Amino acid sequence: MLQSDGSLSERAGKFISNTPYGRFGEPEELTGTLIYLLSDASRFVTGETVVVDGGFNAFSGV
Repeated sequence: MLQSDGSLSERAGKFISNTPYGRFGEPEELTGTLIYLLSDASRFVTGETVVVDGGFNAFSGV
């Protein structure tokens, strides 16, 4: 996603420009989703895609 000089690749730029937060997420921002998936609250959840992408669907064709 990054070029050798640290700049965003063309693909990464498309992602960021379409993300409401305007940035990549940090690993610790996934904690709430992880806790949910590991808890009994999700025991009946199967075959679901949990979108944790800052408001941008990476599969939208960008």
